Amino acid sequence: MAVPAKSPSGGASSLAVLKTSEVPVLVEFYADWCGPCRVVGPVVDALAVEVAGRAKVIRLDMDLQKQLAAKHGVRSIPTFIAFKDGREVARQSGVIPKAMMLQMLGL
Repeated sequence: MAVPAKSPSGGASSLAVLKTSEVPVLVEFYADWCGPCRVVGPVVDALAVEVAGRAKVIRLDMDLQKQLAAKHGVRSIPTFIAFKDGREVARQSGVIPKAMMLQMLGL
């Protein structure tokens, strides 16, 4: 299952992994009230299980992580951002298929 970062402090510590992770990281910015986010949520959770050990998947609730969302220029949700070696390598907004998430991770 994707690592949810529900608490305000949880997101900051969850994104600290971006700088130290040796595997690619996919971050989904979402909100509980967002219909498209609810549709893609189970896909993101399935992806997290599928890529365990090869990549990390983090879900960040934008309502609780407003500063992180602003820092990363997130203007619509869901927004997916892939990171490698602490740097953004891909970004996509809207509901996307699992195949595209894998592609963003380079898997």
